[in-house]
Amino acid sequence: MKMSTSHCMIITAIAAFLLSGTISSASADALPPYKDELFSAQTVMQTSDNGAFETINYDEMRDINGRDQIPEQRVQQKYVSLGIRKLQQDETLSLNGHRLDVTRVGPTDNAAFTVIFIHGRDGTRRLGANDFTFGGNFNRVKNLVAGNGGTYYSPTVRTFDSDGVANIVELIRYASEKSGGRPVILSCASMGSQICWGVTRDAASVKRLKGMLIMSGVTDPDFTKSAFYKAKLPMYFAHGSRDPVYAATDQQGLFEALYKSKYPTRFTLFDTGNHGTPIRMIDWRKVLNWILAS
Repeated sequence: MKMSTSHCMIITAIAAFLLSGTISSASADALPPYKDELFSAQTVMQTSDNGAFETINYDEMRDINGRDQIPEQRVQQKYVSLGIRKLQQDETLSLNGHRLDVTRVGPTDNAAFTVIFIHGRDGTRRLGANDFTFGGNFNRVKNLVAGNGGTYYSPTVRTFDSDGVANIVELIRYASEKSGGRPVILSCASMGSQICWGVTRDAASVKRLKGMLIMSGVTDPDFTKSAFYKAKLPMYFAHGSRDPVYAATDQQGLFEALYKSKYPTRFTLFDTGNHGTPIRMIDWRKVLNWILAS
């Protein structure tokens, strides 16, 4: 059934209203199922730390070759729903003197919540908005967020230094103000994790954030000195056990230290997974619901 643009906007607004109420009550099911049979049916090999740490079975032949129509380039059609593109827009934001190219999916104003994805080296805003690569997982997160009244941002980060951090600090401020102070979740992949760690030190951003997801990232040994740590905001890690870029054991060490200090944290390890595996395999619904409910 086809809907007019006005009907779509009305439905989005209603979803935002309902979801904002759900989030405020800290429900574990803030985001309803969306293609869970394709994305969430993962085999847990083992758990520890009362379930906070889990090892997921990953198989390249099944999870890439068996999932993609063209391996690593185009996922099978059943994994994507392209109607969400009606809510997608490329734009350049002027943020307090910072110009930032972003792909936005969802409303500019009054979002029920906001998710920001930061790519790694050599990436652009297009990576986090590509419907067909990484097994369709970005299409899923766009549908989970914008389909439930939220807004998803995929910005282009040109440098992974203090200037890059400053740009994302401004995007967090902008998204928070535009949504009326509703939850903002920051997710970073690979070298983009340096942006996440930089943001944890910005007290103003921490007040606007709800939590953070780091996939295949570098470890920050000084995280416990940050404003984010002191605020005890939830931190979710995801890593491949065979990551040749950033060793999983380094990130696991940080997780274990945080868990022992009773910090709200979770870790998903993809057994035999490579550097890009978490981006392909992360269960966005589980992660976002955990952060929103924390």
